[in-house]
Order: sequence, then C-alpha cells, then structure tokens
Amino acid sequence: MTSFDQIRRRIPDPLLAALLALGACIFFALLSATVKHLSTELHGFVTAFWRNLFGFVFMIPWLWRHGFGSLRTGRFGTYLFRSSISVVSMMCGFTGLAFLPIANATSLSFTAPLFATIMAALILKERVRIRRWSATLLGFCGVLLILQPWSGDSLAGIGIGEGLIIVSAFLTATVTIIVKTLSRSESSQAIVTYMVLLATPLALVPATFVWSWPSLEAWPYVVALGLFGTLGHLCWTHAFALADASAIVPYDYSRLIFTVILGVFWFGEHPDTWFWIGSAVIIGAGIYIAQREAFLRHAKATQAAATQATADSAQPGTAPVLPTKDDAR
Repeated sequence: MTSFDQIRRRIPDPLLAALLALGACIFFALLSATVKHLSTELHGFVTAFWRNLFGFVFMIPWLWRHGFGSLRTGRFGTYLFRSSISVVSMMCGFTGLAFLPIANATSLSFTAPLFATIMAALILKERVRIRRWSATLLGFCGVLLILQPWSGDSLAGIGIGEGLIIVSAFLTATVTIIVKTLSRSESSQAIVTYMVLLATPLALVPATFVWSWPSLEAWPYVVALGLFGTLGHLCWTHAFALADASAIVPYDYSRLIFTVILGVFWFGEHPDTWFWIGSAVIIGAGIYIAQREAFLRHAKATQAAATQATADSAQPGTAPVLPTKDDAR
C-alpha cells in the first residue's frame, strides 16, 4: 500500500468529499481567471477550442483506463446534441468573461439551477411545488440586484457580458436536463467519454472564423486551461462518488469566494454592495432548491421501499420483517 493510500484511508469519506469539492471549485475559479486573462488576445471561441483540446489531452489517461467498450449506443444523436449545447454554452461563457468581472460572471452562472427547475417542470414533467417555484423566483430577484436595472448603465441592466453569461447558464441547465434523460439508459462513463471526444471538433468549427494563434507568453495559460478544467472535473466527480449530491452541491458556491479573491489580486476588481446582496439571494435560492430536491428524492425512495416491503410481506409463505431496536429509533 502506498503512502497516499494510507493517508486516504485515514480521512473519513465525508471530509474527503468536502476537500475534493473545494479543490474542484478552486480549479474552476482558476479556469475562469485564466480565460479572462487570455481574453485580451484570444476570442472566447478560440479559447473554448483550446480548453477542450488540452482537456482531451489531460483526459487521455482516464480514457485509456476505462476503455471505449462503453461507447456502444443507440443514442449517438442525443450525445451529439448534448455536446453541441455544452460547447455553445462554453463559448458564451468564455466570451462573456471578456466583458465582466469574473466574480459577477460566476454569480450569474449560479442561475443554472433556477433554469433547470423550470425546464424540469416543462420538459421532464416533474412536479414542482410552490416552495421551489418561490425559491426560483427569489433567485431571479437576486439576478436583478446584481444587474441593477435601475442604474441606467445598459438596457434593462443587461449588457453583452451579462447576456452571454445568462445564456450560458440557460444552456448549462439544458445540458443538465439532457444528461438526466441519458442517464436513464446510458452509463456515466459513456456520457463523460462522448463529451470529451466530441467537444474538441465541435469547438474547432466556430473557432476558425475568429482564429488567432496565442502568443509565446500565452501558451502556458492555454495549456493550463485543459489542466484546470480536467482537475476540477475529476475532483468534482470523485466528490460525488463519496457523498450525496445534496451534501456536495452547496460547496459549488464557494467558487464565488475564490473568484472574488482572484479578481481582486489578479485583475484589481472590487465587487460592490449590490453584488454581495444579489449573490447571497441567488446562492440561498440555489441551496434551498438542491436540498428540497434531495429531500423529495429521499422521500420517494423511502415510499417505494415501503411499498415493495408491503408487497413482499403479502406473498404467501413470507414472514413480515419485524423492526429491530435500531429501526425503532
């Protein structure tokens, strides 16, 4: 057993999951800062291509380990559509970062769960009750606080950067819905692998229309795009493997802290009071929606288990399962 494995065994899973989630948020914040740094010489479309290309390079060991046997599917069209939406979302987000402070862009990106709630009700026909609708509405009120439409600086408070980030968040929510439908019949390995394989050629096409080569000084940052994105993705995935989603999702909002720090020290950006108020409202709404969905999933699973237990006990010759002392607590 290696020293790393020994250290790993001494860390409880919940703590390790939290550390991995925080690590993922740091890497994603560094990715955003790197994108913004490169925006002075590269178009967002070109940056998206390099991020996907080097992301693929750094994912090769993972692909080699898991193989390509899981790629047999009858839903290639859905995979292609999902990857296309993901690439467009990335291009919008990367381009928007050129116009906004990274902290503002990060806060506005947190509207993705709000859009996902709406689409889950409209597309997946999920039952969304008044509590989640209220949290969703409150979250969009937080967006208005950040945009400050009463300031008159831009049309309805939405400039090019804000619009692109909100579109990116909407498309991210769309991808979430597509992944939910894919997960009903496809393995998680296939979903990840197809995204990695398809994203780079899809991103290359629009990048060619605004193409420019990075300068010599920019190449380390270009390579770092793939490194930060891949490390963030792997940390996030492993965190979900060690703990429930309801325990991991709230950590995603720590990205705001890291991006604010990077914005202050790297770009000299200082968020105003309305930013903090609006961000708090959006984050509060997002956490409530995540916790509420986790509660409803748990309640549904418990009800299904109870129904199955009742059906089993009704079978001839089957003795009912009596609760133990621990079950009665």
